Amino acid sequence: MTDINAYAGAPEAEFGDYVALLKPRVMSLVVFTTMVGLLVAPVDVHPVIAFSSVLFIALGGGASGALNMWYDADIDAVMTRTRNRPVPSGRATGGEALALGLVLSGIAVMMLGLAANWFAAGFLAFTIFFYAVVYTMWLKRWTPQNIVIGGAAGAFPPMIGWACATGGISIESLLMFALIFFWTPPHFWALALFMKEDYHKAGVPMLTVTHGRPVTRRHIFAYTLVLAAFAVALGFTSIGGPVYMAVAVVLNAMFIAGGWRIMRRTEDAAIADGYRVEKQVFRLSLYYLFLHFLALLVQHWVGAW
Repeated sequence: MTDINAYAGAPEAEFGDYVALLKPRVMSLVVFTTMVGLLVAPVDVHPVIAFSSVLFIALGGGASGALNMWYDADIDAVMTRTRNRPVPSGRATGGEALALGLVLSGIAVMMLGLAANWFAAGFLAFTIFFYAVVYTMWLKRWTPQNIVIGGAAGAFPPMIGWACATGGISIESLLMFALIFFWTPPHFWALALFMKEDYHKAGVPMLTVTHGRPVTRRHIFAYTLVLAAFAVALGFTSIGGPVYMAVAVVLNAMFIAGGWRIMRRTEDAAIADGYRVEKQVFRLSLYYLFLHFLALLVQHWVGAW
């Protein structure tokens, strides 16, 4: 855990530094999957309520990011990928990140309850707690299954969006959750294959550090198979259809093929070409989730027409 007073002598943070504390790139995924979960639900939601709901869920996602940056400043300072974040770089203090995260969490939960319903607000509160406490403070530093279990936090937003519209949970929202949940491990493990030293230096028990790259490669392939099953199953629900199914089949065939190539690779071959295949699969994973949820949205529009 970072000392929140460690950066007391740092210069005053600027507006852009506070925005960076909210992890805007991660927030953009939260916004999109939340919006899709809300729009494809079988209940019409007033545009003002829909906009407000997505806004407050995004605010809750940003609050989670700020709390994560407060607690993980010591780890972030060691890793190449994260050392320029506001707290480890000294542009913001740990106390500022903590205060921002707590205040925005309270605002997001209360306002979502007033704008949509209290079930969705409670779900958002649980998601913030899960990411900030269960994942960041416990799982991340304790178990190589950190990204597997912790991935649930990033998978909840479409369920919260669905709950804003319907006030509950359904098989459709559970399968949207499963799509993100089972996508998260191969996505991060592909990154960890060529960023292993960062996690090793930071003392984070990522699977590549605790069990090695060969085991990680087999896990990636196994998860692509499980992920494909859930992705295709979503196409047979009320929010699926031919447009979504076509996208799902193509993307999952590509992802499974990528996972197979990764599993068959030797470390010597990977080192020789600078982890080219691993980087290709990681880039594919970035598009994978966006295109699945976009396909759900297009399928919804096609059905409406």
